[in-house]
Amino acid sequence: MKVERITAGWLPGLRDDEVQWHVLPFEHGAEPEGLRLEVSVPVLTAAQMQALAQRVREAADRHLRAMPMAEIIDVIDRVIARLLDRSDPFRREAEAWLPVVSGYDADMVRLGLTGFFKTFRAAQLRRFVAEDFANPAVLDGFQPAAKGGAVRAFGPDLLAHVWAGNVPALSLWSLVCGLLVKAPSIGKLASAEPLFAGWFARLLAEVHPPLAECLAVVWWSGAGGDAGLGAEGAAALYAQADTVLAYGGNDTLAALRQRLPVTTRFLPHGHKLGFGLVGAAALDTLKAPAIARLAAWDVMRYDQQGCYSPHVFYVERGAPVPPRAFADYLAAELANLQRRFARRPLELEEGAAVARWQQAVEWGSGDQVLIGPVDAPWRVAYSDSLQALAPTALYRTISVVGVDRLDDVVPVVAAQRAFLQTAGIAASPEELYRLAGLLGAAGVTRISAIGSMSMPEAGWHHDGRFNLIDLVRMTEIEQSAEAAAQPFAPYAD
Repeated sequence: MKVERITAGWLPGLRDDEVQWHVLPFEHGAEPEGLRLEVSVPVLTAAQMQALAQRVREAADRHLRAMPMAEIIDVIDRVIARLLDRSDPFRREAEAWLPVVSGYDADMVRLGLTGFFKTFRAAQLRRFVAEDFANPAVLDGFQPAAKGGAVRAFGPDLLAHVWAGNVPALSLWSLVCGLLVKAPSIGKLASAEPLFAGWFARLLAEVHPPLAECLAVVWWSGAGGDAGLGAEGAAALYAQADTVLAYGGNDTLAALRQRLPVTTRFLPHGHKLGFGLVGAAALDTLKAPAIARLAAWDVMRYDQQGCYSPHVFYVERGAPVPPRAFADYLAAELANLQRRFARRPLELEEGAAVARWQQAVEWGSGDQVLIGPVDAPWRVAYSDSLQALAPTALYRTISVVGVDRLDDVVPVVAAQRAFLQTAGIAASPEELYRLAGLLGAAGVTRISAIGSMSMPEAGWHHDGRFNLIDLVRMTEIEQSAEAAAQPFAPYAD
């Protein structure tokens, strides 16, 4: 088996020989033609982490905090332009190695990266900032406030990122957010995807070296870091960071919350349940196959590992194409996509989860039936009676539920309010807005077209929150302070 080695992370001010390195192994393909990739990730002591935190803070004070927002956006845009260039060495590295560490189909990763990177071009970033700030200039200096006085937004003194590895290059989102609010950042690599964040930092160093000094990329075992490799370094970072932005499982995030000082701002993004609604207006013999094709893409992308991925499609009766026929269309499209973008091989535990889900469908007391060959790497469960919104086994397992009215779905999904995020809707304009009002009240925070569920737009309100406002604190100069300063002006006498 061929062995390749990559060094991950980004440690401004630290030499490689000063740091302990831990190897994360990834195997791709079978012996003897298979490939073993060994990724070395940096493990820091408490003293090294403290020194690193001090260094990125000082670099941010020198470079990032004084840099106009327009220039920061320009730098990010230049980085993204290179990531979109398939001839660029960093893009070639991403296309070569992200499929190896993630197990996802290479073409799926290639298309996914291009779609994702396009949301971070300059025009999109300007919209992103404007979505959160009526006057984005508050990130550069004090600006007049409507109520009088002035206001300015300040980013965190030190922003810690804890990344998940379920979707390749997920770290880009929070890294860009940190740069936009001018925050020094230290990110913790995910063991399942330890590559992209370091590549981004290295590319940033080529495009604009001073900005790359304002961030670092490290690793320790587990998101919380309360035990195992790098525990001391993790504790040192959590003690210094005033803001922690974390992605991962709900149990992991709950444990991490307990480790943080009460004064630390904690912004978690955990597991969510996505679903789709298909109205009768979208179910004639021409539209229904097209909607099923789009729905299959949402199921296929990264094998439903995103928080926005669908688990259930609720399909309205009373149209030329009944819900069961829609389920058959969806099954056929998933079969087609399997031939083009093969599902990644499952680990033993993942395969067992799929088997348990299929068994629950087959042996359940309801009217659910499975569609597709028994050994297919995708399965569609169909029910003709209203079913609760519940997670499938992921890995291209999806439920289709026939309903008399889409309104009947609202109380069912509202029962999962704490886990709601994305709903894909195929309905008329009037129905779209009416249903959006009902679903928003039920707890849904994002409504998209079916086919776009797994491709959020730039500046979307992740989990219903503001991406940038949540990261800043506002400093106000009250009108009284302005008035009190007037007698001390040189022109006052």
